Amino acid sequence: MSDGEDGKLDQDALGAYLESEIAGFSGLSAIVKFQSGQSNPTYRLDADSGTYVLRAKPPGKLLKSAHQVDREYRVMKALAGTGVPVPEMLHLATDDVSPIGRAFFVMAFVKGRTFFDPALPELDDPAERGAVFDQMNATLAAIHDVDLAATGLTDFGRPGNYFARQLSRWTDQWRQSKIDDIPEMERLIAWLEENLPADDGVATLVHGDYRLDNMLIAPEKLEVLAVIDWELSTLGHPLADLAYQCMQWRLPNLGAFKGLGGINRAERGIPTEAQYVARYCERRGLAGIEGWTFYLAFSFFRLAAILQGVFKRYADGNASNPEKAQLYGRSVPVLAKLAIEAIETE
Repeated sequence: MSDGEDGKLDQDALGAYLESEIAGFSGLSAIVKFQSGQSNPTYRLDADSGTYVLRAKPPGKLLKSAHQVDREYRVMKALAGTGVPVPEMLHLATDDVSPIGRAFFVMAFVKGRTFFDPALPELDDPAERGAVFDQMNATLAAIHDVDLAATGLTDFGRPGNYFARQLSRWTDQWRQSKIDDIPEMERLIAWLEENLPADDGVATLVHGDYRLDNMLIAPEKLEVLAVIDWELSTLGHPLADLAYQCMQWRLPNLGAFKGLGGINRAERGIPTEAQYVARYCERRGLAGIEGWTFYLAFSFFRLAAILQGVFKRYADGNASNPEKAQLYGRSVPVLAKLAIEAIETE
């Protein structure tokens, strides 16, 4: 059984399957698609036994190595009971047994707040905004401090130079999904290849898409209840996560982006990029970071390649959110230019 032509899931087939696979699951009554996701479509499942979340591969032809929901399931299951908060994993259905025709997993529903704008307009007190950023910082440090042996994640990534592998991977995916020529992207790739840092042997768990809206914050207090969207997680260099998040200080707060560019951060109680990096280094016992410009430029490039893939899925008719996919496609040249600016001014 697969999902229909309109992309909706077969409720009867899915409900019967989940009742046979998840202890206590009963009475699936509604399937509601979340609109915020772009990569792996995500659904809220309302059932007599409670509320759940289902995350699936998208339909259609997929780029190699993308949309590996089994990896998301594995890493979140491994993190249960560690200092990294994640939802409870309940079931993984592989392609060959899935009642919807593609792999998916089901996890417990976590009732929390999602902040999409890093300027945090929902919070009135500057001290509260600062507390959210400090919670994000502490959680990121906790991810990078995960004991790989204790969690069984020592084989969750390949050995060798992480940035060399990532640069190759995203260059390849950029070229597979490219529709229009963007000279700044090719210039950026060339600069990154020329300035690739030597492998320092550091390898931790990395989230791969660490940002504010991939966290669920407690309704009553400023505490991270869960980190979600682990699709791009692997073993790699922790500075990739840190620099990726720090792009938000440089992104504009318009169009496809919710960034901190042009915002009076001190007035709003938000730390500067330098302060955020320094606090992270303090938490992880680092003296400082050399070659910060490379990590920032790489992060802009990687995000541009990811968004180009979203746009390509839209062009192929497989976008999870077509309106946002078009907006993201138009944002790729903006990201490339911001990376070039960082290279030229840092």
